[in-house]
Amino acid sequence: MTRSLVLAGFLAFGLPAFSHASSDEAWAEFRADVEAACEALSPKEGTVLVEVNPFGSESYGAAIVYHRTDAGLDRYVCVYDKQSKEAELTAAFPAADSP
Repeated sequence: MTRSLVLAGFLAFGLPAFSHASSDEAWAEFRADVEAACEALSPKEGTVLVEVNPFGSESYGAAIVYHRTDAGLDRYVCVYDKQSKEAELTAAFPAADSP
């Protein structure tokens, strides 16, 4: 009986970490999905660079979007819902004052 309880406890508390573990291929696919979703929302003129956080949070992927034009560089945050696979882009951050 005791062995069954220990096994049940391991399955209840220890296994979720293993079940949520993902392969390198799955993480690469996740990052590509976040990058594509965020790039699709980015301004079209100029040059865009999407820097994806490798894993995001439990529920969301995140990226910093850099947008360069002749007028300068804008920065945005892109948030990607892992469940719905929908992304949202913030407004551009105001230009930082030089120290």
